Amino acid sequence: MSDQDNSAGGSTPVVECRRLTKVFKDFWMRDRARAVDDLTFDVQPREVFGLLGPNGSGKSTTIKIMLGLLRPSSGRVGIFGRPPSDVGVKKRIGYLPEESYLYQFLNARETLEYYGKLFHLDRRVRERRIDELLDMVGLTHAQFRPVREYSKGMQRRIGLAQALINDPELLILDEPTTGLDPIGTRQVKDLILELGRRGKTVILSSHLLADVEDVVDRMIILYGGKKRDEGSCDGLLTRKNVTTIESDELDDETVSRIDELIRARSGGAKSIRKVTKPRQRLEELFLGIVERAQAERASTSGAMHGGVTAAFLRGEESKEGQELIESLVRDEQAERSVESLMAEAAARAPAPGAAEQKRVIESLMQDDQIERAAPAAQGESVRTDAVEDVDRSVIDALLDEPDEEKRT
Repeated sequence: MSDQDNSAGGSTPVVECRRLTKVFKDFWMRDRARAVDDLTFDVQPREVFGLLGPNGSGKSTTIKIMLGLLRPSSGRVGIFGRPPSDVGVKKRIGYLPEESYLYQFLNARETLEYYGKLFHLDRRVRERRIDELLDMVGLTHAQFRPVREYSKGMQRRIGLAQALINDPELLILDEPTTGLDPIGTRQVKDLILELGRRGKTVILSSHLLADVEDVVDRMIILYGGKKRDEGSCDGLLTRKNVTTIESDELDDETVSRIDELIRARSGGAKSIRKVTKPRQRLEELFLGIVERAQAERASTSGAMHGGVTAAFLRGEESKEGQELIESLVRDEQAERSVESLMAEAAARAPAPGAAEQKRVIESLMQDDQIERAAPAAQGESVRTDAVEDVDRSVIDALLDEPDEEKRT
């Protein structure tokens, strides 16, 4: 695919390299090695992009220039439209180097805690992501062991987890399957496919062609620091001079009849070249054996088969947070609705009028007089001045109050 084709899409590339060259010099400033030579390519948003080439072809040097770890001898590089030296783009990138540089005295959980704090992640978010990543890379059972006790494959697993702790927009993986067993290799492939479906941009650098072939959308092939070819997997790998037909098992007579038909239709110019029976890949056989062993609960001291892709990498973390916020908003709205209904009911309730107040007071006085008259009806002596014990001034004030309110 040409540069014109890349620019025709209209979208701003996530990574843009133009005539990139890197020459390493010796002590006397003489050219010692030309690691990258006039390299031009783009990486588009939401693309899984492959950097292929043998050892020493310039893949790692190109990545280090993208990250600002090396300065180019000439040419330019843009990351999210900014130069690699811009610190603001670092938080949007996840990087797994070719060699895992980890603090050997920390355990897996402390390692992820350290990198999570570098990105200023909230404590709750950090703890949740650490749990999900440890489960995903199959190191939950070994999370409290020092990293120095890990095998190379286990260190690659924790290195992959640290590259994902910030949920990066651009993930750069330099030889990610180095040191991994077929289980870990398959898991890395599945992760890359999952991130691609979610819309992440992934750059995968490898010299293991089978690993790249299964996952990338587009690739470039390097040799001696130069770009030798570029395109999609289908465009580069499809053989245009051969046709493959797959069917159920056929006997020799049927194959012979088909060959006769092909020869007759082509005038003898074409025929069946080879008849073979398909076989499964060694990776499929190996993974099948491991899955059966795990189903039998066979014990192992190495890394376990990882769990599902972490929820925040599948985009579910933000969804859960949004659901919680909406739930709290609904509860608050319901509480306000109840309060407003109560206030409205209180506002509609009629205030006690003057006649009502007077009726209540007279009822109280009448009840008091009945209680005092009851002992007399039973032959007991009643003080004639009992009524005088009532504070008439209070009652008169209550009776006169409605009249004063009307005058005002």
